[in-house]
Amino acid sequence: MTGTADVGVDKDSDESAAAVPPTPGSGGEGRSEPGPTPEVSLIKDRTIKTPAPAKAPEQPGPTPAGSTPAESAAAESTAAESTAAGGPQAPAAPPDDHDGPDDAPHLDVDEPLLAARAHRPSDLIRFLAGVLGIVAVFVVGGIATSTTTGIEQDIASNAPHFSAVFSTITGLISSVAVLAVPLAFAVERLIKRDGLRVADGVLASVLAYGVSLGIDWWVAEGASEHIRDALTRLPMDSNGTLTDPVHGYLAPVIAYMTAVGMSSRPRWRVALWVVVVFSGGTELLGGYTTPLSLVLTVLIGWSVAYGTLYAIGSPNIRPTGQHLLIGLRKVGFTPAGAVRAPDAPGGTRRYHVTQQGGPPLDVHIIDREQQASGFFYRAWRRLRLRSVAVRRSPQSLRQALEQEALIAYAAAASGARAPQLVATSELGPDAAILVYENVEGRTLDELADEEVTDPVMASLWQSVAALHERRIAHRRLTGESLLVVDEKTGCLVNLSGGDIAATDLTLRIDVAQLLTTFALRIGPERAVATANAVLGAERVAQALPLLQPVGMSRSTRVDLAKLTKERKAAARARALEQVAAGERTQQQAEEDIAAAGEDLLSRIRGQILQIAPEAPMAPVKLERLKPKSLIMVIALTFAAYLALTTIKPAQLKLSQMNWAWAAAALLAAAFSYVAAAMSLTGFVPERLPFRRTVAAQLAGSFVKLVAPAAIGGIALNTRYLQKAGIRSGQAVASVGASQLAGLAGHLLLLFSFGLITGSQTNGDLSASRAVIIGVLSAAVLALVVAAVAPLRRFVLGRLRSLFFGVVPRMLDLMQTPSKLVTGFGGILLLTLSFTACLDFSVQAFGGDVSFSAVAVVFLTANAAGSAIPTPGGIGPVEVALIGALTVADVSPTIATPAVFLYRALTFWLPVLPGWISYNVLQRRNAL
Repeated sequence: MTGTADVGVDKDSDESAAAVPPTPGSGGEGRSEPGPTPEVSLIKDRTIKTPAPAKAPEQPGPTPAGSTPAESAAAESTAAESTAAGGPQAPAAPPDDHDGPDDAPHLDVDEPLLAARAHRPSDLIRFLAGVLGIVAVFVVGGIATSTTTGIEQDIASNAPHFSAVFSTITGLISSVAVLAVPLAFAVERLIKRDGLRVADGVLASVLAYGVSLGIDWWVAEGASEHIRDALTRLPMDSNGTLTDPVHGYLAPVIAYMTAVGMSSRPRWRVALWVVVVFSGGTELLGGYTTPLSLVLTVLIGWSVAYGTLYAIGSPNIRPTGQHLLIGLRKVGFTPAGAVRAPDAPGGTRRYHVTQQGGPPLDVHIIDREQQASGFFYRAWRRLRLRSVAVRRSPQSLRQALEQEALIAYAAAASGARAPQLVATSELGPDAAILVYENVEGRTLDELADEEVTDPVMASLWQSVAALHERRIAHRRLTGESLLVVDEKTGCLVNLSGGDIAATDLTLRIDVAQLLTTFALRIGPERAVATANAVLGAERVAQALPLLQPVGMSRSTRVDLAKLTKERKAAARARALEQVAAGERTQQQAEEDIAAAGEDLLSRIRGQILQIAPEAPMAPVKLERLKPKSLIMVIALTFAAYLALTTIKPAQLKLSQMNWAWAAAALLAAAFSYVAAAMSLTGFVPERLPFRRTVAAQLAGSFVKLVAPAAIGGIALNTRYLQKAGIRSGQAVASVGASQLAGLAGHLLLLFSFGLITGSQTNGDLSASRAVIIGVLSAAVLALVVAAVAPLRRFVLGRLRSLFFGVVPRMLDLMQTPSKLVTGFGGILLLTLSFTACLDFSVQAFGGDVSFSAVAVVFLTANAAGSAIPTPGGIGPVEVALIGALTVADVSPTIATPAVFLYRALTFWLPVLPGWISYNVLQRRNAL
């Protein structure tokens, strides 16, 4: 909702002291006195009022009678210092006897209403830190038993040295104070009409009490003996009753005081922690608690408080446009009205301010809320990228103010076209403002493509060159930071994220970013040509190794992915129409799709190589930690955990296993990778190195850990074919053909073995019951898909795109019968290898069942288990195989260890060789 507020603060009203918090260091000698304090009316009006005519500001008189000392001090201390050279000052005026509300100027603010509550990322961070601390306490209690016991014994042996009278007095005082301090704080908040914070504190205390009771119950009933010993003890004067693991009254008190805003009031904060220390120390010396119990109590109160604040939101203390205008008058400006402008990058709020007889201003507000936003993204970027590729964020509000001011002054001194900074000031303890001259124009994102002219781009390149000559990096050269003033002039804005004394690599990243920003709008040809005309071929060529997505801004990466996706979709749709109309052949259509799939950065590199063939091609290593490395570590950890918790020696029954049959099962499992390589190469007309293809299939056993088996295998094989020099469309078509043939072979083998099993059992259908269930399930699924329109359209769309590439690929393969024999032979051998492995596993534990019955079990149960998309089918596959073997008259005591042996040979054992193959193929650029 957007409205207009009449803003004015009467000097005699309470709002004058609350509107703008006192600013430290203001009101020095020799400063011009602030103008009259405007009147604040909380009545909102939807219409934007015309600013009042220019009027000389009035000189404030002495403090009116009846004003409180706090109001007078606030009025004198809120004038923040103006740091701009030649910044505007309030002109002197004779005293006016009429400074009542009726004569005060009216100030208009057009801005969306701020939310009453804000969900602060800093509260979430503190909550997560507290939860990790609680987990750490339990870990320490369960592992470091000797340490915790030794500390408790040391405390118990030294406790008699303290006087009993001293302990009694301390305990009495702390017991009273632990209730008196929160009560006094609540009264103080209610007197200041801050009952909402008190309600937040009460809610947090109730939740903390509930969490304390829950942890007490868990420690008593479900925790290990070591944790129970670390958090409880048996007092000397008790009747066998253990102490509570969490103090039921101390945790709620800590939660209450934290939730009501104790951290911003040093005196109350010191009082609380003195009470907590005395209370905890008394309980500790009296033998009624343990050190870990005290730490756990504090962490629970702290965590619950911040978790509550993040969930319900904290009262929003961000300064509004009303506060901004009052603050501007305090530092000598004469604002007449303000309009909220789009936020700058990083969430910085911006206002366009009109003055009474002065030039318009562009004011930026930075506050603590804005600084905390995006914390997790910035932390991930710092972890992933090298320090030179990511800018370190300021740690305090003062640092952010000084950094942006320094960048602005340095940019002005360099001669670059950028808004002039005219003043800076603190706006209370939690916000600061930077006042810029207002430059009219539209950002690059707001222009149509035909309005992005070569002179405008040349003007922006000249400003960037001027910055780089002074070693200043912008770091945010996206469309929202490029302001177009007229048809020939551009201006750089949003310099707050820049760097002073930047390195060569940082400056080259700037060039790469701006090249990509322009290329997204007008194509790589014009973008590179304009940069070459201003910077020269050598400096443009130096940016080529930095043209990689990881070095771009987040919005640019999103735009690049969107552009590539749209180009591919448009090219595919156009190719389908042209092939259907007979205008182009299938081969020509695939070439068009492959050309459209070339990403924009590759096209920019091609343009740079045309003007500078000697440009370096090797990309600069910007990443410290790649996502695939992180995924690999997570996958190995996940595999180790599952292996330790899923495969148990008791379930394998190694003492009863026939090792000869187990060795045969191992050979059958190993041969399955050769068969998988045959099934892939048979559907690829191009020649593939067979040994490397086998290694790729082995690497797929590692990928299954983090993705469902079918999805992971398809993605890996497609990537492998692309790295082997096969075009993207043809690679997808080849893998699709292999999957389609595998599905057909699977159904054919299931039907064949089902008939064989039925004939062998002389009409007894118990062994082929799985076939009937599988066929009926497939029929029901097909009917559901056909009946539900969205599902039908989805399946038909997928099949249409699949057959677009698969059918022509199959027609090409028919011209080479040896390829078809290899492909279909590999599919057959792959199924027989897995079936043989399962059959030999059953034989290893004394099972007696026909090979055809095992084949039916494998084909039905493996497909049913894999339908649930868990990594590698862990869980569903085992359950389905054991159940199917039981239906096939295999005893559960044999079926269970046989299935675990089969899964160990086909899934768990190849993980380590698969990881090695995956890394080797990556180093050889084959994956």
